[in-house]
Amino acid sequence: MSHDTLPRPAQTGRPPAQPPAGRRRRHWHWSRRPNPLAGLGSVIWLVIVIVPIYAMISASLTHQDQALGNNALKPPARPTLDNYNTVLHNGFGHFLANTAIVAAAVVVIVLVLCVPLAHVAVRTRSRWSTAAFRLFLLGVAIPAQAVVVPLYLMIAKLDLYDSLLAIILPTAAFAMPVSVLILTGTLRDISEELYEAMALDGASPTRMLFQLVIPMAKGGISTVVIYSALQAWNGFLFPLIFTQSDGPRVLTLGLFTYVSQFGVNIPALLASVVLSGIPIFAVYLVARRALVGGLMGVGGK
Repeated sequence: MSHDTLPRPAQTGRPPAQPPAGRRRRHWHWSRRPNPLAGLGSVIWLVIVIVPIYAMISASLTHQDQALGNNALKPPARPTLDNYNTVLHNGFGHFLANTAIVAAAVVVIVLVLCVPLAHVAVRTRSRWSTAAFRLFLLGVAIPAQAVVVPLYLMIAKLDLYDSLLAIILPTAAFAMPVSVLILTGTLRDISEELYEAMALDGASPTRMLFQLVIPMAKGGISTVVIYSALQAWNGFLFPLIFTQSDGPRVLTLGLFTYVSQFGVNIPALLASVVLSGIPIFAVYLVARRALVGGLMGVGGK
C-alpha cells in the first residue's frame, strides 16, 4: 500500500483542546520556577546537621594527646581506631544488648496494647469510650519528671528495682499515649464499607482486627514501632533512677559512666557515641518514609 492510500485520521474541523493559557502559565510558575530561599535554607540546615557529625567522627579517630590541641574541623593527621577498640573492650557490647532488649520489649508491649485500644476508640461511638480515649491522651501532657517519685515507690514495692523491667514498663507506658494517637488517626482512614462487608460475611471483631485493621494500618504501626523504639533507645531518666548496678545498664547510662571512666579521654567518649548511634540511625534510614507518613496521618479526619 502506498503512502497516498494510507488511512488518515478523522478530521473534526476543530483543533485539539488546549488548556487555558493562564492555567499553563500557572503550572509552569509552580513547577519550574526556582526557589533560591528554599535552596539556601536547605544548604544551611545541611551544614548545621553535618558539621557536628563530622567533628564528632573526626575527633573519635584522633589520638588522645591531640584531641584538645587541634582544630575540631581539621581531619586527624594520624587517624587511629584505638578509641573504638577501647570502647568495645569496656562493656559496650553488654550495654548494647541491654538496650536492644529494652527497645524490643517496649515495642512489643506498645503494639499489643495500643492497636486494640485504638481500634476500640475508632469503632465504638459511645460517650464512655470517647471520654476514656481523651483521658488516656492526658498522658501526653504529663512529663516523666513529675511522676518519677511515685514510679520509684511502685517499682520498689513490686521488687523490680535494678532490673530491665524497671526500665521497660515505664518507658512503654509513656510511649503509649502518642502511639494511640498515631494509630487512631490511621484507623480512621479505613473505609466504613470494608467493615460492613466483613460484617456481612460473619466476621467477628477479632477477625476484623487481624484481617482488616492490622493489614490496613501498616503505616501507622511502622510509625509506632519507630517512635517507641527511639523512646527506649534514647531514654536516660528511667535507667538513671531505677537501676544501680552494671547488670541492667543500657547505652545512655553507659555513655554517662564513660565520662568518669575515661576522664578527659574525649576521643574514646565520642567513639562510644558514634557506635551507639549507628543501629538506631540505620533503622531510621530504612523506615523514615513510614515514620513521616504515619505522623502526617495523626491529624486525619
